[in-house]
Amino acid sequence: MFEFFKKRFRTALKRATENVGEEDIQEDIQEEKSTKRAEEKKKEQEEFKESDEKGVEKEKKKKKKQDREEQRKQEQLESKEEIKVQSEKIQQDEAGKQGKENKEDKKQQGKGEEESDDEPEPEKEQDKGKKGSKEGSLAETGKEATEEDIKEEKSKPGFFKRLISGVTKTKISQQKFDDIFWEIELVLLENNVAYGVIEKIKEDLSEELIGKEVSRTKLQQEIENSIKKSIEEILIEPFDLVQKIKDIQNNSNTDSKQSHIIFKQSHVISKKPYVICFLGINGSGKTTTLAKVGHLLKQEGLSSVFAASDTFRAAAIQQLENHAKRLGIKMIKHDYGADAAAVGYDAIEHAKSKGIDVVLIDSAGRLHSNRNLMDELRKLIRVTKPDLKVFVGEMITGNDCIEQAQKFDEAVGIDAVILTKSDVDEKGGTAISIGYVLKKPIIFLGTGQNYKDLEKFDKDLILSNLFG
Repeated sequence: MFEFFKKRFRTALKRATENVGEEDIQEDIQEEKSTKRAEEKKKEQEEFKESDEKGVEKEKKKKKKQDREEQRKQEQLESKEEIKVQSEKIQQDEAGKQGKENKEDKKQQGKGEEESDDEPEPEKEQDKGKKGSKEGSLAETGKEATEEDIKEEKSKPGFFKRLISGVTKTKISQQKFDDIFWEIELVLLENNVAYGVIEKIKEDLSEELIGKEVSRTKLQQEIENSIKKSIEEILIEPFDLVQKIKDIQNNSNTDSKQSHIIFKQSHVISKKPYVICFLGINGSGKTTTLAKVGHLLKQEGLSSVFAASDTFRAAAIQQLENHAKRLGIKMIKHDYGADAAAVGYDAIEHAKSKGIDVVLIDSAGRLHSNRNLMDELRKLIRVTKPDLKVFVGEMITGNDCIEQAQKFDEAVGIDAVILTKSDVDEKGGTAISIGYVLKKPIIFLGTGQNYKDLEKFDKDLILSNLFG
């Protein structure tokens, strides 16, 4: 199912995304190179400025060191002079003493000179200690600065990393988005997706992509996921027809809660029968679909009666009668050209009298543009007051099917849709679009000519067939 859609969609998606951002790669590379050159130039200027500042600081330190050396030398000279003066004074005081005392004075004087020579040394060692500690602190400061520079450099993404990021990621602008979606839009239109649905998909996808950086390797998958999500929101959750009938037969008020859509019924049924009217144009498979539903109800333990209200086409009465015989279901009919509303009314009265659960009314196939036949259909609906009006359309007719359903909905109101010939439809656009346009659920898909070939509509299965 939907093989054509899957093939064309994947091809278009690949074509739309494979060259996204390629034209920007060279620009990104050139921009990175220019940025790199500008950063290097700025760094050189900062280093030159820093070297100048370091040179000035070095000169200041050198001058300060020289000043300290001169001060130290001056202090040493002053200390020596003071010792010399004291020695001369001692010599004068002891000049009158004996020779032995003079010798002792001389020894003492020599000792004093030796002490004078040794005294500046501790100061010198102390200065050296101070100098060493200062140089050590400067070295530590330089080391800390270097480590901070290394950390800062590491925190910045390298050129290669920034270049790879520019190549593997692209920012989706409005222009890029339009270029991407152009290919996708053509495929959606080609596969019978309604324009309103395409606009919703486009709006949702633009919110996901425009202005955001997207990995080029994952762009295709992100687009597919977004479209899948949009279609999932578009498809209306169907109700279970059999359960709905059983709930009403049991006088349950939960029937409307079984579905995500609330129907405007002509009257609330708390007794038999439940009336279903089938609508559609000629050749859509309306009569065969009615027979399939009758077979399904029988399988589920519900009785039914057919109403041959297609009195416009003689072969229609015979066709429905053949189905009724095969299935063992009672059929109410009148002659060709009889009042269709009268046939439907008689079928409902028969069901009431016999305690039959469901009445299935076949109506004449008619073009929505045929005013007289549409007036006759309005009369049929007005007289029989069906609880469910089902439009039967061919899935392969695409947008024609959607247009027909819209016209029937405007004329008499539609509650649900059954799409036939889904087994030969490779596109799938009708299934996506009709529920969104009508805001009514698809309850069954016709998948063949046998009575059992009627599948409940499953959103997950449709999405799997479209994107699986």
